[in-house]
Order: sequence, then structure tokens, then C-alpha cells
Amino acid sequence: MSNKAKPQKTPQKGQTSSQLAGVRLDKWVWAARFCKTRSLARDLIAAGKITYNGQRAKPSRIAEAGAVVKIPAGFDVKTVVIEKVEEKRQSAPLAQQMYTETQESIELRERNAEARKLSAFHSPKPDSRPDKKQRRQIIKFKHQ
Repeated sequence: MSNKAKPQKTPQKGQTSSQLAGVRLDKWVWAARFCKTRSLARDLIAAGKITYNGQRAKPSRIAEAGAVVKIPAGFDVKTVVIEKVEEKRQSAPLAQQMYTETQESIELRERNAEARKLSAFHSPKPDSRPDKKQRRQIIKFKHQ
């Protein structure tokens, strides 16, 4: 048996140590500021809400540059391509440089936002509470 230690890989020029070793998907989602905490990112991935290259993934999946990730964002789902793999959470402008959103995703989100605005005008909710006379009419109508 030899006591030779395995040589440590050192980062190449322009490459950080996190890009060399790879980063867990839940860490990347957290670092890219899609979730407030890493545990929320882990739970979203484990529940199947976040897909990696069109497939369900485990939180421990190694994120790689060029991969397509679908992430829920409010009412919509963002489809992003990983540009940089970072392990540490950074400021929002730097986090936005870690990915690019696909053009189809942007168009779909804009169409959905427009549809939500249009449907807000046709809300079935009344503008105000019914007054005493209207309440009596509602009660009478319900008991017929």
C-alpha cells in the first residue's frame, strides 16, 4: 500500500473553486435568489416543483452550466439556462448574471400577466358590502 495522497485539482484561470467541484442544485437555486432559504429550495426540488433538463431532480443533483431549469415564480414558471455555477449567495445583480431566462418563458409570463389584468376587470366580487335592504333580499332568496 502506498501513502500517496490524491492530487488536489486547482482551479484554472477564470474558474472558481465552486465551478470546478460542482454545486448542489438546491444551493444553486438558493444562491441565484429564487428561494429565501436553502431549506425552501430543497423542499421545492424534492416536491418536484423544480425540474432540471426536463426531469425531476434530487436536491443533491450537481448543477452544471448550460442546463435548463424550470422554477416556479409566483403565478408563473420561469425557464432559465444556468450560465454560472456559484455556491455562495451574492447580491441580486450578481445573482441575475448566474442565469438567463429563455425568450419563450418571458413571452409566456407576459401573456399570463396580461390575462390576469384583463380578468381583474370582470371580478365576480361586488364593489362594496350589501346594505340592509340587499341583505334581506339575499336572505329571502336563499330561503325560497
